[in-house]
Amino acid sequence: MKILAINKKASFDYQILETYEAGIVLFGYEVKSVRLGQTNLKASYISFKTNKKGKSEAYLINSYIPLYKPAGIKDDYNTERERKVLLKNKEIDYLTIKKQEKGLTVIPIKLYTKGSFIKLELAVVKGKKKFDKRDDLKKKDVDRHLRTLTKQKIRTN
Repeated sequence: MKILAINKKASFDYQILETYEAGIVLFGYEVKSVRLGQTNLKASYISFKTNKKGKSEAYLINSYIPLYKPAGIKDDYNTERERKVLLKNKEIDYLTIKKQEKGLTVIPIKLYTKGSFIKLELAVVKGKKKFDKRDDLKKKDVDRHLRTLTKQKIRTN
């Protein structure tokens, strides 16, 4: 499993409640661009829409996948187009209900390969308050300090 893109701000800005694995519909030249690691998931999110048959579908919005230059496509390529996310109907229904709850949203966490497929890890998240972010930073600092102290003790013994 090779990780192609990570949404680093997700763990800082949000509290991750649940994660899901999903496929993603891409064009061939987008796959090549993603495999080169040129993707950005920073401001992206998942939106749910109803199709003509009345079924809900999930779409990845605002994900940046640049043009693969050797493909020869020039003018009409949209780097931030909507990309369909492949989930089971039960999962889509559950996630739409979760997204309608106050304070919850669905965002992509990372993009990775699984075999020859490109997968997307989604998460149901809740936004953190400013003091929660400060607490997390304090915990990280304390953990880092404790790790350095234990390393120093091990080296001196």
